[in-house]
Amino acid sequence: MTATTGSSSPSDAAGDESAFADLCDQARDLAHNGHFARAAQLYEKVLEGGSREHRAAAALGLAVARHSAGQVPEARAAARAAVETGHPEYAPRAAYHLALSCEEEGLLADAERAWTAVLDSGHDGYAPAAHHGLARAAEERGDADVARGHWERALEGDSDSVPDAAQDYAERLLARGETERAEAAVRRGLEAGEHPGLRMLLGAVHVERAIEQFGIVVDAAAPRDRAADPSAPSGDVPAPAAATAYELLARLLAVRGDQESAAQVWDEGTRHTDADVAGEVRSRLRRGFLEPDPEAEGADEAQWWEPYLEAAEAEGSTPMLAGELFAALGAVHARAALPLVEGEARVAELRGALEEAVRTPSEFMWGRALHDDFRERLRKASGSAEDVLPEGWPDLG
Repeated sequence: MTATTGSSSPSDAAGDESAFADLCDQARDLAHNGHFARAAQLYEKVLEGGSREHRAAAALGLAVARHSAGQVPEARAAARAAVETGHPEYAPRAAYHLALSCEEEGLLADAERAWTAVLDSGHDGYAPAAHHGLARAAEERGDADVARGHWERALEGDSDSVPDAAQDYAERLLARGETERAEAAVRRGLEAGEHPGLRMLLGAVHVERAIEQFGIVVDAAAPRDRAADPSAPSGDVPAPAAATAYELLARLLAVRGDQESAAQVWDEGTRHTDADVAGEVRSRLRRGFLEPDPEAEGADEAQWWEPYLEAAEAEGSTPMLAGELFAALGAVHARAALPLVEGEARVAELRGALEEAVRTPSEFMWGRALHDDFRERLRKASGSAEDVLPEGWPDLG
C-alpha cells in the first residue's frame, strides 16, 4: 500500500515534536545570550510548523524575545497567542508578561484584562501578582473598595511577592493620610521578609505620627479668642515646650517635603502673640547663625542680611541663598581684580571696574538691602542728617 501524500504516522509526529523541542531549546540558549532576533526565528519555526506540544512555550518565548528586541507590538501579539493556548504554565506566564508590558505603556485597560487572565488561569503561583496588578488597576480607576480586596489578597502571598505589594500599598495609604492602615500594611510586609523599602516606610509612618502629635501641641499653644470661643483650648503651654513643638513640627514637615507648610509653621511661631514663645521660636529658627563679635562696632544692631537668612531657613532655600551669595562674590571679585592683574592705572578704567563690581548685587533680591545698608552707614559716618548718596544709587542708569 502506498501512503498518501501528506499523511504521517505517529512515529513521524513524535519525531516532529522532538525536533520542535530541540528548536525551543536552541532558541532559549540564543535568547539567554542576547541573540533575540535569531531566537525569534526559531520560535516562529515551531509555531509555523504546527506543533501542539510546544506551541505555548514557543509563543511565550517569542513574546519575550520580541520584547527584548524592542518589538513591543509583536511581542504582545505573541503573548496573546500563548494565553489563548490555555496551557496551565505558559498561558499565565504569558498573561503576566503581557500585563507588565501594557502597564509600561500606560495601557491600563489592556493590563487589567491581562491580569484577570492570569487570575482566571487558576495558577496559585501567579495569583498574588495578579491581585497586585488588579489592585493597581482599581486604584487608577479610583475604585477604592475593589482595590482594597485585591490588596488584601496580594498580601496573602509568599515572601517573594508580599514585601513589594506591601510597599506599594503602604505608599498609597500614606499619600492619602491613612497612617494606621499604612503601618499595618508595612508590618504585614515585614512579617513576610526583611525589606529596606518597608523599613523606610515604617520610619515615614513614625514621622507622620510625630507630625500629628506636635501639631496637637502647636494647636493648643496657638493664641485663642476665649470670648468668641469658650471651648477653645486654654493655650497654657509653657513657652519652651511650645517653641519646641513649633520647631519640630516645622522641621518634620520639611523632612516630609512639605516646605510650604513648614514655612507657615515657622511664621506662626515667630509671630506668636506671646513674646516669650515668639522669642523662643525665633532663637530656634536662628540656631547655627553666625553671631557677631560682641566687641565689634555695631554688634548690637540688626544686620541687613538677617531677614533673608531667617526666610531662607524657614523656606528651606538656604542652599539657593548661599549659591547667590557666592555667585555675587565671584563676580565682584573678578570685576575688581581684573584691572589689578592687568596693571591698569587709568582712573576711568578703574572707576568703571569698581562701578561694575558695586552694581553686581543689584540683580539679586537682597541687593537693594545691601545698597541701602551702605547708604545708611555712609550717612552716619559723614554725620549728616540727609542721605549722602543720590536716590537710586548705584543703579543710576
